[in-house]
Amino acid sequence: MTSISTSLSELGFAPVLALVAKAAKAEARELSAHFSAQAESQFGRASLAASAADRSRPTKVDGARVYPNLGVVYGTVDRAGLAALRADTRVRAVRAAPQLSLIRPVGRQAAAAAAVPPWGITSMGIPQLWDQGLTGAGVAVAHLDTGIDGTHPAVRAALAGFAEFDISGRQVRDASPRDSDEVDGHGTHTAATLAGRAVRGRRVGVAPGASVYSALVIEGGDVVARVLGGMDWALGQGVRVLSMSLGIRGLLNDFLGVVDVLRDSGVLPVMAVGNEGPGTSRSPGNYPKVVSVGAHDQAMTVADFSSSQRFVRRSQPVVPDLTGPGVEVVSARAGGGWHALSGSSMATPHVAGLAALLLEAKPDATVARLERAILASAVRADIDASRGGRGAVDGPRALASLRGGRA
Repeated sequence: MTSISTSLSELGFAPVLALVAKAAKAEARELSAHFSAQAESQFGRASLAASAADRSRPTKVDGARVYPNLGVVYGTVDRAGLAALRADTRVRAVRAAPQLSLIRPVGRQAAAAAAVPPWGITSMGIPQLWDQGLTGAGVAVAHLDTGIDGTHPAVRAALAGFAEFDISGRQVRDASPRDSDEVDGHGTHTAATLAGRAVRGRRVGVAPGASVYSALVIEGGDVVARVLGGMDWALGQGVRVLSMSLGIRGLLNDFLGVVDVLRDSGVLPVMAVGNEGPGTSRSPGNYPKVVSVGAHDQAMTVADFSSSQRFVRRSQPVVPDLTGPGVEVVSARAGGGWHALSGSSMATPHVAGLAALLLEAKPDATVARLERAILASAVRADIDASRGGRGAVDGPRALASLRGGRA
């Protein structure tokens, strides 16, 4: 990833994230004065393109975009602007803007949903939580992905809110729910695994009573602006869990401050670790303060494609933290019907769905307590710690841990 200094040296400007101090959130918009409008930057070009498409708005290049719920300002700076940001007491950190991308499935095949729950849901012991009346009802979950096919019967009733962010990161007015992934329907598949409703007796959703707030944030365009827009919007909806299957290859700390904001706002971030195999990982899925999810198969062994990595750090040195069902996962297909996909992207909504079930059982659980219960539930079995962390997540064990511990 290009550093701020390299961008300034080679281009004369650099895209950055300014993280605003908590006490200065209300003043975040004032920080825009430090940012410069650069027509040559990705941020500037995207803004011009969006303005040309929407004649109701003045044609201009934005120097910065403000995300008030996150307390983040994103845009381009020249050297003077960077110096001003770093000197401003309202700014707690300035980070280079990362380049996020979708974690693509490694395999796909036709499939049909059966009358019994898919193997992944059964392997996690989720039906035992259902038998106790838990469905995730009353819990709002954010789903940042390629969108969602709101007409699919598995997700239609689960969808509580939808937002689309265009290639420049602006929210599209009155957008209808859609999935931009024409190949895999990635967003529809992950959303249905998270909270899909039963369709003619067929169940694919871990938390079939949870409310899904889905944002179309990827792929293409200014992905940083799109993802930040989705996160900011989701915080405004009062979500408690964030399910995200995208990231940056390698360990890049540029989103650490954003993850801190999510947790401070009462949101548990659940993120995919990646599909590039051992010795690799994705950020922010490899951060210590997220629940990092890898993929296991029906034999409860880590999938060959599932990323894993060890870091020289005291907290959470191995990623992923744990694994979830991620091989040949049957879920909803955009446009109707069902299909099976494989990837850590498929494992992530399993874990996020479990978090929703746990929050219904104990709504006052803190982010830290919820996280501890999920991590404590993992069963090692045949899973190598260097590849799968603590092991495979287990629903009943997580619920027992949550109920038996301190909030």
